[in-house]
Amino acid sequence: MSPNGIGRERFWEATRNGVSGVRRIRRFDPSPFVVQVAGEVTEEFDEKLYVDVKDRPHVSRAVPLAIASVGEAVCDAGLNVAGMSRDQLRGIGVIVGSGGGSQDFTEEQYRLFYTGHLKQCSVYTIPTGTIGTLASEVSMRFGFRGFSHIISTGCTSSTDALGYAYRNIQAGVLNTMIAGGVDSPIAPLILRGFQLMRIMSTRWNAEPERASRPFSRDRDGFVIAEGAWFFVLEEMERAKARGAHIYGEIAGYGSTCEAYHRVRLEECGEEPARAIGLAMEEAGIPPGEVQYISYHGTSTELNDRIETRAVKLAFNGHAYKLAGSSLKSLIGHPQGACGAAGVAATLLAMRDGVVPPTINVDEPDPECDLDYVPAESRRLDVEYAVANCIAFGSKNSALVLRRAE
Repeated sequence: MSPNGIGRERFWEATRNGVSGVRRIRRFDPSPFVVQVAGEVTEEFDEKLYVDVKDRPHVSRAVPLAIASVGEAVCDAGLNVAGMSRDQLRGIGVIVGSGGGSQDFTEEQYRLFYTGHLKQCSVYTIPTGTIGTLASEVSMRFGFRGFSHIISTGCTSSTDALGYAYRNIQAGVLNTMIAGGVDSPIAPLILRGFQLMRIMSTRWNAEPERASRPFSRDRDGFVIAEGAWFFVLEEMERAKARGAHIYGEIAGYGSTCEAYHRVRLEECGEEPARAIGLAMEEAGIPPGEVQYISYHGTSTELNDRIETRAVKLAFNGHAYKLAGSSLKSLIGHPQGACGAAGVAATLLAMRDGVVPPTINVDEPDPECDLDYVPAESRRLDVEYAVANCIAFGSKNSALVLRRAE
């Protein structure tokens, strides 16, 4: 469920063609704000198909987004959930990556309270406002009875959720996992909070599709966004035995912490580089075997520069031969869901032999001098790819993906 397309194939068509989903905010009047653009999932998204009208005031927008995305993944994976026994459903776990969870819902409850609309406050203010309930909403909707957990590590949340799902399958805890990410942070107070940090784009309110500009010298901050990207992860031989459509394989996962600052990255780039290195080490491949990297690429001056430095450290001289792109140039930054979004785009790029572009790189930054696949998609045969993420709190996570055989 992406700002530039609802459903897997529409998302991919827009992504490979460089179509932006960033537009002027529609959910509320953004006129009082210096930031007026966001990556919103389009008005075509019908929440009523996924959450009953009477229940909608009691959950965050993240819930219908997640349920819609999980539903598509389950269907595509050929899992007949409705026909499963209770014991079979006990074998399916859920790990949701989300940075903000239901913050938009909580903000609305405070608004109702402080404007004298106490009777309109939800009876589920506490459970829905508790981030762990977001995973429970997915489990309850589909009947999954394996463990149901949230990973909330800022922008690396969904990368880590996929990594934890991978680890649990490796360890034999469960053989099937529903994992991915969802966030829906487009709300007035959240917007104001990011605005106070001076890390959001403010120059492109009249041209929203040009606002997210990773690696471009004239970038001035990220664009907030929402969305949901989920996957069915399964033990490989089991998936093959039942004839599942396999997009790719997680071959390695690495995660580190700089232990440096709440927001800023350490200039040296060593720890994000080490996370990538750990993932490649587990995958058993040298840097030269990677053909593509999905960049975190937020469009902030600091992140893009230091991520470029980290990639140079991780890949040595191969960095200049490595194609890579930032999906955020097309959809904005969906916070904790961004890692799963990058994985989705990368798997589809592997499937079709086409890597998506980074748009809006109008003035190349001399300190960001790698191959970001600017402007247009490119034909490329990708066997191994890295999906990279960097988060507040000095966190770094990376996945190595291997193309399906």
